[in-house]
Amino acid sequence: MRIKVYTASTLALALDQVRAELGENAIILTSEPDPETGTVRIAAGLDPLDEGGPEAGGDGFFPEAPSGPSSIDADVRRALMFHGVPRPLIDRLAAAATALMDEGPVLALAGAIDAVFGFVPFSRMRRERPLMLVGPPGVGKTLGVAKLATRLRRAGVAATIITTDTRRAGGVEQLEAFTRILGVNLTAAETAAAASAAVHRAPADRPVLIDTAGINPFDDDELAELDALVAASGAEPVLVTAAGNDPEEALDIAGTLAHLGIRRVMATRLDTARRLGSVLASAFAARAALSEVSASSRVADGPIVINPVSLARLIMPNTVDPVPTPALEEAMP
Repeated sequence: MRIKVYTASTLALALDQVRAELGENAIILTSEPDPETGTVRIAAGLDPLDEGGPEAGGDGFFPEAPSGPSSIDADVRRALMFHGVPRPLIDRLAAAATALMDEGPVLALAGAIDAVFGFVPFSRMRRERPLMLVGPPGVGKTLGVAKLATRLRRAGVAATIITTDTRRAGGVEQLEAFTRILGVNLTAAETAAAASAAVHRAPADRPVLIDTAGINPFDDDELAELDALVAASGAEPVLVTAAGNDPEEALDIAGTLAHLGIRRVMATRLDTARRLGSVLASAFAARAALSEVSASSRVADGPIVINPVSLARLIMPNTVDPVPTPALEEAMP
């Protein structure tokens, strides 16, 4: 499933936009009001079969009426295999799903995801600790910083923004174009010491966002530089990973960067990719929580908060959810 974001003055108008573009079979993933603008934002998608794309799983799709626990286990495994989820994680999720097989495949998978992964959105930002987006080149770190800064600005908060991406041609200028529109200053820091100084100069009542250069996680010198940057700035490193990338590579990258103290993973490109194996693999290898996801290249479309159920729907989009039973409600508070 590919996600699109719709914004309107009311929930009804936003739903009208969804139906007009995606039809009655659209799957609503999240809806959230913006108290500052008075608008409503809906993240929605269409399952691959309704899009006319290939059936998930190749030689079959996830049935709308599961016949029993063994069938549901097979459906969950087949869905995870379609997304390229590494085998050890498939086995762990499938085992966790067995406790909720009576709920149907989507809710069984949601319960398994809830058991294996944490979900900590950026709304729980600690102002006393900067937030640093890290990851390999091209995964959307700079855009992620711009999106978070835009959301804060709309809430009346001007973030302090620092970039250490000073060697790449246009690295500073790309982020500066966003900060100029937001009316906030951008500080370029070429060294860990400079980044530390910029953090200490920041007003105590403002959150600090730090953009970093794309790192080669297999280069010891680059890793040492990033280690020093995290230590000097006192920031929380957030791993940014792109949907659709190779899950095994994502597993290796996240495992290599886990020593930084990664607590959260931000996923990008959910609007242009069908497969989410790299997202799950990154959080699994880093032993980190999933934070929010980006489903648009537009800065105005901020990151989307996800939860175990919405993630399970993305993984198994064309499976009908049964009505949750008390057992599920007890397992997923």
